[in-house]
Amino acid sequence: MSGIKELETLLQSMSPELQDGEFVFCTVKSSLSEVVSLQPIATFMEQEALTVIVEKQQAEQANLKFDGVFKLITLTVHSSLDAVGLTAAVATKLAEYGISANVVAAFFHDHIFVQIDKAEQAMLALAEFGK
Repeated sequence: MSGIKELETLLQSMSPELQDGEFVFCTVKSSLSEVVSLQPIATFMEQEALTVIVEKQQAEQANLKFDGVFKLITLTVHSSLDAVGLTAAVATKLAEYGISANVVAAFFHDHIFVQIDKAEQAMLALAEFGK
């Protein structure tokens, strides 16, 4: 099943959901197989190191360093990986409220990591798309 490509349809039909948990971005010099025990919800191999997104508690237990703590908002609309403008629209809307948008696109949905203290405000801002 392919996802939705039309930006207006995506913005009008998405229903953002604030997920449970607190998440952090960490970098490790380990291989992916060595960090599986952390149960990362996302990883990305960069030239400098492997980035892992894990629950704050997992990072603390593993003595991993992190700078910020984030909440996860899932845009519950099946967006196509070929859709144009969704990330820009969401990031622009959040920027209007001084909220950073750390976006991870997966096959079915886009996921936005926002500062923990701005999560509720981010949900209100994103709800404006449905009005």
